[in-house]
Amino acid sequence: MRDLIDELVAAHRDVQRRGSGDAEVIAVSVRRRYDAAVGDVWSAVTDPDRLARWFAPVSGNLRVGGAFQVEGNAGGEVQECDPPHGFTVSWGGPESLVRLRLTAEGGNATRLELEHSVPVAFAGSGAGALYVGPGWDVAVLGLALFLRGEPVGDPVAWEGTAEVQRYNAATIDAWVTAIGTTAAPEEVAAGVEVARAQFAPDVPEEARS
Repeated sequence: MRDLIDELVAAHRDVQRRGSGDAEVIAVSVRRRYDAAVGDVWSAVTDPDRLARWFAPVSGNLRVGGAFQVEGNAGGEVQECDPPHGFTVSWGGPESLVRLRLTAEGGNATRLELEHSVPVAFAGSGAGALYVGPGWDVAVLGLALFLRGEPVGDPVAWEGTAEVQRYNAATIDAWVTAIGTTAAPEEVAAGVEVARAQFAPDVPEEARS
């Protein structure tokens, strides 16, 4: 893996509160550029054989209207699909939506934008980003390594390594910055503790910042 800081700054993170009333949502997004053609990236994020090599095994009907299940994670339904530009799926529930968009940048580069939005009634505040952001963060890192020809082996085992946990600890701090004023300080502090327990449980306190 390249230097941790190089990987950390390669991704852009954002947390927004949108809409009003029952339609108000917390939108958590991560964006990263890959030195790969858009068709290659599209294949990597939609082909089950390739997904299993950097993300997780995915089963089901990966077509509009089809249901899917990510092994050891959430399931949902494919709501939109526009190859090779993007897709929208529900994630763990009908009101939890993940939108992925790919944009070609030149002949051999692609910008990926992933947004996970959930109702404020469920997320509570922007601090909800800490429950999902670090997970998506390490996923786009795994995709970067895969596209560079640096396979991670078993993605689940890889995510539990000390190196990735240190990366996760750093991304938690980055997500706190992205949350900004969308959550009260006490909500952020509580979210940080949950995120550290989930994504960086073996990183000592003094090594987390």
